[in-house]
Amino acid sequence: MFKALKDLTCGTSACPSDIDPCNSWNPTDIFVRTYDKNKEFRKSFAFRMKTDSETKLTRNTGFHERTSKLTRNFVDARGFWLPNDYTKHGIINEYTACREKAVVIDLSSLRKFEILGPDAEELMNYTLTRNIKKLSVGQVVYSSMCYENGTMFDDGTLLKLSDHGFRWICGDEYAGQWLKEQAVKKNYKVLIKNSTDQINNISLQGPNSRKILEKIIFTPPTQPSISELQWFRFTICRLEELNGIPLMVSRTGYTGELGYEVWCHPKDAPILWDKVMNAGKDDGLIPAGFAALDLLRIEAGLILFGNEFDGQIDPFEAGVGFTVPLKTKTDDFIGKESLIKRKENPQKKLVGLELISKEIANHGDCVHIGRAQVGIVTSGCISPTLNKNIALCRIDVGHSELGTEVEVGKIDGEQKRISAKIVGFPHYDPQKTRVRA
Repeated sequence: MFKALKDLTCGTSACPSDIDPCNSWNPTDIFVRTYDKNKEFRKSFAFRMKTDSETKLTRNTGFHERTSKLTRNFVDARGFWLPNDYTKHGIINEYTACREKAVVIDLSSLRKFEILGPDAEELMNYTLTRNIKKLSVGQVVYSSMCYENGTMFDDGTLLKLSDHGFRWICGDEYAGQWLKEQAVKKNYKVLIKNSTDQINNISLQGPNSRKILEKIIFTPPTQPSISELQWFRFTICRLEELNGIPLMVSRTGYTGELGYEVWCHPKDAPILWDKVMNAGKDDGLIPAGFAALDLLRIEAGLILFGNEFDGQIDPFEAGVGFTVPLKTKTDDFIGKESLIKRKENPQKKLVGLELISKEIANHGDCVHIGRAQVGIVTSGCISPTLNKNIALCRIDVGHSELGTEVEVGKIDGEQKRISAKIVGFPHYDPQKTRVRA
């Protein structure tokens, strides 16, 4: 397919020399098809939930109508095109805006599943590591989802919508199929519905996020207002007034800053985007993409599938052992027996690193003490706020003490080494005072 910027002339030849008859100069017909200038040719990757599932092509979110006017740099986020950065701003400006003012991020690639029915609570308590029976309506909890052997294949947030209704928000499309399989196995009376295509969401993060949302969110007397909404809670609300677009706002995020996620139907996404951007124009609000989000979450010590865990790592090794309350959750759940043994006999631990260099530690870089490899880098970046070269590293528990000096291997791990030391994480705001503000 040719995209001509001027008159196009095409020719073919059997040989670079086209003046000698012996080269069998043989012109062929050339067919040129023209298209209307408004015709869109969409790029896509084929995505399968399982090997025997039908393929799905990468699709746009409800916010794409607005984000596509601000950038052409999109990445495939598990089946959705999401901005990597924005042309007018760039990664560092987007990062800085989140730390100092506010940003809006399209995170509609998150998978959403409705779990409804009399056994909904039993199912979620059985399939998640957290104690779901402690949740009140309106509360949100972060949890791991594990296989029988205790390894973690997904993480996410669970919202308690009613006494018999929950919403699981995660990264893996297979999570819904997994829940259905477990419901059948346990003979639970429950309906599991994939609502990903009916719910899109933006994340509004930064110190000014509350101030911006207060301008445009209407909440009825039965729901907490934005100023009243506590960390890991949600509210059912409307855009601007009683008859406005129906929304849900949760005080959650992935940046380590005060922040919220706003959930809506895809058809309402462009209007929501416009209202949020207009409300934040005097408060320094700009859009941010996945590249800036990655810097933010590494600083805040937040884990990512494919980096800190991948289906072969347990929650303790992934740095989220707090999601497995073995002492207080007496009910059985998937992987419990294996997780008890894994906690008693730890092999690896997630730690922070500070590198004595400006060369970033990349995912997969080996970590050595002498000749022996003792760990592996899961994520790394140069922290603009801390002005340090930092990383997250999964390391042998015998070498995980704070202050231990290690080396990050480059090239083949032997020819080039970067000195580093083990530090605590999160690197940024370890007490989480900002996100709780």
